[in-house]
Amino acid sequence: MSESDPVPGGRPGEVERATALSGELTGQGVHGVVLAYVDTAGIARVKTVPTAKLAAATAWGVGMSPVFDTFLADDSIVGTDVLGSPDGDLRLYPDLDRLTVLAAQPGWAWAPVDRITQEGAPHPACGRTVLRRIVAGAAERHGITFRAAVEVEWVVGRGDADGDAFVPAVSGPAYGAARQVELSDCAADLLAALAAQGVDVEQFHPEYAAGQFEVSVGALGPVAAADHSVLVRQTIRAVSARHGLRVSFAPAVLGQGVGNGGHLHLSAWRDGTNLHAGGTARYGMTAEAESFVAGVLGHLPALTALTAPSPASRLRLRPSQWAGVFTAWGRETREAALRIVTGTAGIRDRAANLEVKPVDLAANPYLALASVIAAGLDGLTSSAPLPEEITGDPARLDPAAAAARGVRRLPVTLTESVAAFRTDGVLHEALGPVLADAVIAVRLGEAGSVEGLDDDGVAAAYRWKY
Repeated sequence: MSESDPVPGGRPGEVERATALSGELTGQGVHGVVLAYVDTAGIARVKTVPTAKLAAATAWGVGMSPVFDTFLADDSIVGTDVLGSPDGDLRLYPDLDRLTVLAAQPGWAWAPVDRITQEGAPHPACGRTVLRRIVAGAAERHGITFRAAVEVEWVVGRGDADGDAFVPAVSGPAYGAARQVELSDCAADLLAALAAQGVDVEQFHPEYAAGQFEVSVGALGPVAAADHSVLVRQTIRAVSARHGLRVSFAPAVLGQGVGNGGHLHLSAWRDGTNLHAGGTARYGMTAEAESFVAGVLGHLPALTALTAPSPASRLRLRPSQWAGVFTAWGRETREAALRIVTGTAGIRDRAANLEVKPVDLAANPYLALASVIAAGLDGLTSSAPLPEEITGDPARLDPAAAAARGVRRLPVTLTESVAAFRTDGVLHEALGPVLADAVIAVRLGEAGSVEGLDDDGVAAAYRWKY
């Protein structure tokens, strides 16, 4: 009997379930299952198995080298004292609760995976496992759960453009009806595919940059929200390809102009009550919610190594472009790094949340959410005070006034982000030493890979990587 054969004792309950699911999927014409995770560089990596092998994958996992934890976006490899060698193996175990038939890829299903060692222990560099651990710790120590969502922005390019050039596939203005009409058929297919896959879409609209669109989805638990971020992008890419279009989620596809964001929306809850509403602190926040926001604010410089992790991220993180590049917060202030969203009167108990703006889709969504939650919990635990809010554009503050209010520019280079991350003990403890070292190695590797390139060269290097 080969290792791939499911036998009693492998994961018996899940194996039985996978066997039943395999039969159902086959009956629906599904021939293969995509097993997906996101590496340290933010690239979605996959292996696939025939539907008939889903039970085997559930029992024993599917092999994958740990070297991908130190891959760069261009597939070159860096290393740490633990990771980066050709030695060793991991097992990818599909999460059957998240198994989804792909409406935009007939014949395929999709499932996120947890990465486990051959000895059966969680892989210390598995971002999904780290996020789950941090969420579980918050529930155990503080009685707090979270609801989260990741905004997805992307640009649509013509599939027949020369080489790797970006030529917008639509020409209408930002938020313009003309642009929606130009992409109407593709957009309708996208909404239909997401609905068929159980993704709760709240908004879809043309965005600011040339050829740019955004989709916002409903809030879920953090792990499920990160899963949805990966699934939504897989679906956008597949639908667009069927229409002869090419899409990019890169932070910047051009050296100048507004880039693609991946803003995080996050709210903390206890016993079914939203801590960001109905309280006596500012804008209805509870004291705990204020301290949570203060924790995120205090760790923002180091967080950018995880939330804005690409050299191309720096092309997006520019003042006065609604990217949130200063350590500042405000209610509905889109230039602040942290935007307090109160929601409309009548639904604030459900809608109030924190938006973290210096985030893009080069980020591993599991690591971005894990690190932001860890930072917020640090503030909550210490009852950190939330400073004075800002209004308007912090770039226009007098330097002395900005310094007095603690408003400072976030790191302007990836190397500066790494330097801040190196000294942040809270984030290191949250990720663990193996993953923290991988983050440092990969970020410095990315920074080194673009040395000597101007802004246009950096944009071109990452244009089609994400």
